[in-house]
Amino acid sequence: MKYISLLVLLLFVISCGNKKESKKSKKSKPLMGLAQIHSATENVNPQYAAEVKDWEALKAVDSFFVKYRNITPNEALSNAIELKDLVKDLIDSVQPEPFNTPAINARINILYNEALRLADLTEIAAIKSGEVNLQVAKTMVAFSNVNIKINTVVAKLNFENEVDITIDFIGLDTTRLDAVSKEAVFTKREKLKSKKGFFKKGSKKRKSKVKKVNRNRTFSEEKPTLKPILKPQNSKNKFIKDEILLQEKDVKNRAKAIEK
Repeated sequence: MKYISLLVLLLFVISCGNKKESKKSKKSKPLMGLAQIHSATENVNPQYAAEVKDWEALKAVDSFFVKYRNITPNEALSNAIELKDLVKDLIDSVQPEPFNTPAINARINILYNEALRLADLTEIAAIKSGEVNLQVAKTMVAFSNVNIKINTVVAKLNFENEVDITIDFIGLDTTRLDAVSKEAVFTKREKLKSKKGFFKKGSKKRKSKVKKVNRNRTFSEEKPTLKPILKPQNSKNKFIKDEILLQEKDVKNRAKAIEK
């Protein structure tokens, strides 16, 4: 009789424990199935779309991230492996020449690391929905950084193509330029060198004439030049000349009279 009562008691305890575990599982399942709205990733500027039109791997990743804007943790985990493979294809793809830079490659590698972490969450049985949503947000931010850098590179190239000033006339430190900027600057300079009369070795520099001024004196030491008085040549001025002579004689005569 004692054994029977102990067996009944043991079965009762086990059934109560199973009910508690089932309640916990019921609570966790709705959270994993609850859709989370994420901020959309930054896109390549529509004005620069022509620069990346042949980069199919980038466009594939961009299209795949559209479904992550409103997604449940369960769906995010189920798509994580495919996302990881697409990012891996992006790394292995042939990048357009302006975008094959260390800065962009570093951002793509960061994106791949975040996609790997998201894929690793699929192997954790007791994963929480908050952890999945956080990793999805980090992965989307990493892809936004890639597109932002692409926009920056294209904007810089467009600006350099519009500027006609060469580095020979401005204080530009070429050692601080990245590979894309340096190539654009030197290409622009070579085009200018090919123009007729530009950067000739025998070209003379214009010298500006600077007038020396004695700063110790208040006024200039330059003496004014006096113009010579021209003698009247025509007959109209002869009368005036005769009158002047008569006046001079009259003055001399008066002076003699005063002396006497």
